[in-house]
Amino acid sequence: MIKKRVFDIIFSFTLLIILIVPMFIIWIITSICFMSNGLFFQTRVGQYGMFFTIYKYKTLYKDRKRISKWGLFLRKTKCDELPQLINIIKGDMSFVGPRPDLPGLYDTLKEKNRVLLKLKPGLTSETTLKYFEEEKILQMQNNPQRYNNEVIFQDKVKMNLNYYYNRNFLVDLKIILKTIIKILEKNFDFKNNLKWKK
Repeated sequence: MIKKRVFDIIFSFTLLIILIVPMFIIWIITSICFMSNGLFFQTRVGQYGMFFTIYKYKTLYKDRKRISKWGLFLRKTKCDELPQLINIIKGDMSFVGPRPDLPGLYDTLKEKNRVLLKLKPGLTSETTLKYFEEEKILQMQNNPQRYNNEVIFQDKVKMNLNYYYNRNFLVDLKIILKTIIKILEKNFDFKNNLKWKK
């Protein structure tokens, strides 16, 4: 979709221009916090099943099991995802589409579900909104990995298929708007003079 790609390029460039200073400051703080490059690079499944490198700010310590207080803040505000604006400009991702998964799930889709591989991974989606606090959901399960594979992932596939067959520019704009509202609601108390939620 040409219109979608043009929107992705213009919107991502605009956001980068607006956020370049805050993003640089976040990178410096993150680098100091982890005593290393504040950016995190990881292989994800992209369009047509091709792998690409996703960019995020680090949130976990080296053991990959503990999250820092700063990392918790980045995840809560979704600021850890901001470097993906570069992925969008490069064409690896779009603003709206299935969230890019690790190898081993999306790249193994079969039959009719494989049409999802035609989509570029997105910064947000309806599944992102539904599973906004996915980590908390998984922490409540006896077997998080199994629950993710058998319940959450299967639900995401159904929702993403619905998006695939009903997607259009207006749908994308609605999802972006709902995502912005969701992030604000999760971080600010609108009933108490926009007080920050801890």
